[in-house]
Amino acid sequence: MREAIEIGYQAFVSDGDEEFGAVRAVSPNGRPELVIYVENAGDFFVPLAAVEAVHSQKVILSCAKLERRLRAAIGHAHDAEEPNA
Repeated sequence: MREAIEIGYQAFVSDGDEEFGAVRAVSPNGRPELVIYVENAGDFFVPLAAVEAVHSQKVILSCAKLERRLRAAIGHAHDAEEPNA
């Protein structure tokens, strides 16, 4: 049984080592999805089917199960921190 996902958990992709955002809502309006805030991009709806693991207040997502727009946002989540990006 997987750990329950809670608001505030950090979000990661399975092949990444750096968090890109945080959970803002779990199953909003009863739908099987999360609302995840992505740094520098805003909120995205993520299907629960994209969750690979939950542990240590971290939600690990399968990048292959995410929409292209979200994958692009994840790739740029830390641009504001890197002056040469």
